[in-house]
Formats: sequence, C-alpha cells, structure tokens
Amino acid sequence: MEKRRVAVTGLGTLNPISLNKDEFWDGLASGKSGITEITRFDVSNFPSRIAGELKNFDPSLHIDRKEMRRMDRFVQYALIATLEAVEDSHLELENEDRNKIGIIIGSGIGGLWTLEEQHKKLLNDGPGRVSPFFIPMMIADMASGYISIKLGAKGVNFCPVSACASGAHAIGEAFRFIQNGYNDIIITGGSEAPITPMALAGFASMKALSVRNDEPGTASRPFDKNRDGFIVSEGAGIVVLEEFEHAAKRGANIYAELVGYAATGDAYHIAAPAPDGEGAATAMGLCLEDAGLNLDDVDYINAHGTSTPLNDKYETIAIKTVFKDYAKKIPVSSTKSMIGHLLGAAGGVEFIATVLCMKNSTIHPTINYTTPDPECDLDYVPNESRDEEIKCTISNSFGFGGHNAVIAVKKC
Repeated sequence: MEKRRVAVTGLGTLNPISLNKDEFWDGLASGKSGITEITRFDVSNFPSRIAGELKNFDPSLHIDRKEMRRMDRFVQYALIATLEAVEDSHLELENEDRNKIGIIIGSGIGGLWTLEEQHKKLLNDGPGRVSPFFIPMMIADMASGYISIKLGAKGVNFCPVSACASGAHAIGEAFRFIQNGYNDIIITGGSEAPITPMALAGFASMKALSVRNDEPGTASRPFDKNRDGFIVSEGAGIVVLEEFEHAAKRGANIYAELVGYAATGDAYHIAAPAPDGEGAATAMGLCLEDAGLNLDDVDYINAHGTSTPLNDKYETIAIKTVFKDYAKKIPVSSTKSMIGHLLGAAGGVEFIATVLCMKNSTIHPTINYTTPDPECDLDYVPNESRDEEIKCTISNSFGFGGHNAVIAVKKC
C-alpha cells in the first residue's frame, strides 16, 4: 500500500517566552530569553535556582475551576495548547469521523507536582487525606486520555514516555499512524510540568543544571564553551497532523509536510549520550532515508542543543558524521537557548519552532553564544535571527536512557 502524505495544519504552545504560537514566534525571532529565578517555591537552599516558568499563566481562563483542581499542571498545559492548535487548524470536529481522530501526547515525567503534594498529605495527615484523584492526576498518559474525552476523539490514544524525546516520539508515531491509514487526524506533541522541589533537587544532584543563578537570561548557552548545564522548564507543544488530501480538500492552511521520522537507541548509558553521538547520527541518517532526502536537501537543523558539555559536543559530532563536508554549511540553532529544556515537551515545542522558522523564512538564533568551543564548530546562528528560505529541515530530540528521535519536514 502506498503511504499517505501528512500535513501540519495546527499549532499550539505554552512555554517560558509565550502563552501562544504568535508570541512564541515573536520571542524566538527577537532572541528573547524566558529563564528567570524560580518563584513557585523557596529555592534558597538549591544550587540551581533558575528555570523556565510559564509567565502570567491563568488556567481558569480556559478551564472550569472545579475541573482544574482535578488536573495536574501538565494536563492543563496540554489541554490549553490543544485548544489553540485545534482552533488554529480550523477543524470542525463535529463533522469528522471521531473514530479516525487520534491523540498521542508524550510526557517524560507526568504529574510530579501532584505526586509531591499528595505525598506530603500522606505523611502529614494520613492515608485518608490522599485525594481520590491522585492517580489519574499523576499518570503520564492522562493528557492524552483527558483530551480524547474532551474532544470525543476515539482513534489511537496513548502516551510515549521516553524522557526528553517523548514529544518528538509522539509526533513521529502520529505520523506513522496517519501515513499507514489508521487515522486521518492526530493531535500530538508533548507536555511537562517539572518545576518542583524534587525534580530540581534530583537534576541538581546529577550536576546536570546550570548554576549561573545571577544571570538567568544568559544561563542557557548551547554550544558555547562556557556552558555549564541545562535549565529545567515547563509547558506544552501540540500540533494537528492531518492526512494531506483530507487537509487540502477542506482548504486547510498547511504549514508544512511531515516527510520523515526515525527512532533509535544508544544502548549505552542511562544519562550520558553514546560516544561521538552514534545513536543520534544513526537516527538522523535513517530519518533522511525515510524521507527520501539527500544531504544537501536539508537547509536547517533544529538541534537538541541542551547546553550540557556532552550533548552539545556529541550532537555536533553526529551532525558531522551524517552530513560530512556539508555539515558546516547547514545552519543549526537551539530553541533551548531561549526557553530552556522542557523535557518531555521539548520535542513538541521545538517542532513548532522548526515549522515557524520554515513558514517565516527566518532561522531563529542560538542566543548567549559568546565563546566558541573548538569541539563545537558548526554554524549555530549565533545571537541574531537570519533571513533564509527553508525548504527542508530536521528536528533532533534525544533523551535519558539513550532515546533518539528525528523528524523531517518539508515546505509545501
């Protein structure tokens, strides 16, 4: 059977620099940082005291207050981003076959805030005070489950959990389901709400976080020689994927065509990437093969670019392994330089950033790039946006446990 084409027809996001896709693009294009000191809890005893919190977020503008109290933050984020993406797509769901509408939304951790709050109640007040909504609020699949109920979507429904590759895996698997004819429409992406005392303490104990507390706006500096760790952030990135002819027939605004996807495993270490980015390189190569692309077809790479010493070095090596002499001609930039690391939501938000770069013929910068690292020697589009037509691009996502996902997108 001939594989079907897949269109991107709707975008929705909440992230540290914006609460909608239009403001997100404005922030990206201008090189705005969303990293600030944490305000949600006392961080005075933490070695890292900065994060990418959502600014001016009020879920009650979109969700009934009673309903809101029964949802963890990551489900709230996913739902609100979904509402924006569906509105942006101009889909009239009541006119669609609900059995052909799927939901695949990834999360690396799920309801960690709920887990911590309910654990306090257990210890302080006893088991009878633990909420009956605790389990469904906490489990990572609940964003997908809740949104399917809300929209009446009865197609495929699940949650990939692959650490920082979760959102990208969700989009890639949604692509496959549509491509192979199982669904016509899938709402997909990632959502995460990991700014909690336990998460911050855990990542800090791993020495994974930046401790540039006095200058949070410059703390995330992917590929810069003086990078010292990533910044934990929160939010969601949700997209509407649609079978291409279905989208064209209804006159949809098609942002881009999703043309390739590959996923690999490092089989190496629970937290560190494989030496020389072997797994990442394999995923990029397989993605290009899946999309039927030549090396010089790729005009831009949206990097995983975490601002950690090993990831940035090995991702650079992986790009050079795959693209060879052409690697130094490809612009590469990291969305995380502005929004930090949204963990399971990163792949979804960065996919949206990639699509918006293509739509606007502008490559957003890698900000805070001031001191070149001899081991990171590609064109990282430092500090300022660059006007450039993008006909084809790939977006990289890699996660703890050795999970790698790469997505290829073409301009229609």
